[in-house]
Amino acid sequence: MTTEETPRYAPEHSPRLDWAQLAPEVYKAMARLDAASRQGLDPTLLELVKIRASQLNHCAFCLDMHTKDALAAGESVERIIQLGAWEESRHFYTEKELAAIELTEAVTVLTDGFVPDEVYERAAKQFEEAELAQLIAAITVINAWNRFAVSTRMVPGHYAAGQRK
Repeated sequence: MTTEETPRYAPEHSPRLDWAQLAPEVYKAMARLDAASRQGLDPTLLELVKIRASQLNHCAFCLDMHTKDALAAGESVERIIQLGAWEESRHFYTEKELAAIELTEAVTVLTDGFVPDEVYERAAKQFEEAELAQLIAAITVINAWNRFAVSTRMVPGHYAAGQRK
């Protein structure tokens, strides 16, 4: 391929439906819930949580959004890249961030039907109770957003950082 040729990418898929337009009251309620869940949480930590849940849920739309927001907020590319393998790259994160990431995985996956006590206890050591309650709410909210985006096949790539704050 010469430098003049442009690579041919796969065509962009179409969304199945515009759920926000078709269920506007649900969308507005989700936006209010999202805003409420962010209260008192460090914005950088919050973006790491949203990215990790979105990775686990294979939500391309939310990955696009939250990686762009994280970068705009000053997060490093390196830490975002390493998030998918955080257990092997723990040294990129603080103990508090690690506890939040681990709790995010436990709440998101729920393969055993519960959040293990040791995961919860590690988070409880790093967060005050009110902050932990907010974190659990934020994890729950991003999982809901992921499910809306994945089921309706929202199209990634068109979000601009800060667009939906």
